[in-house]
Amino acid sequence: MSRRNRPERREILPDVRYNSVQVQSFINRIMKNGKKSVATTLVYDAFELMAKRSGKDALELFQTALKNTMPIMEVKPRRVGGATYQVPMEVPTYRQFALATRWIVAASRSRSGKSFSEKLAGELLDAANNTGSAVRKREETHRMAEANRAFSHYRV
Repeated sequence: MSRRNRPERREILPDVRYNSVQVQSFINRIMKNGKKSVATTLVYDAFELMAKRSGKDALELFQTALKNTMPIMEVKPRRVGGATYQVPMEVPTYRQFALATRWIVAASRSRSGKSFSEKLAGELLDAANNTGSAVRKREETHRMAEANRAFSHYRV
């Protein structure tokens, strides 16, 4: 059952330090129980750690990490006459960002380590270097899409 009309997308204002909408959106994704100031502190601490460890600009590293984690193709189930096929689809830009941030945050939370900002910094650095769990998740998604290329004519 689908809904009649989609709610309009909310305007996200850029964050204070880097003046970036992506960073603000990432902070919102990390936030738990509405504690935005805690999430903001965690992200900024992670960015400082990244800059210290690598000697590069934290915002550039963050954007590289996102770029390396964003999936281009994914599979969506489609029912055709009693059988369900996994049909490869291109991922829209907003969903690429959503999936990338979701995977990075999940990978950071499941990492062993000390504080969350250290885990997040580690995961973002790994993603920027094309390693780590979030990038592995993207590769897995691409492999699934590649394996099911035979069903691409069932586009949704």
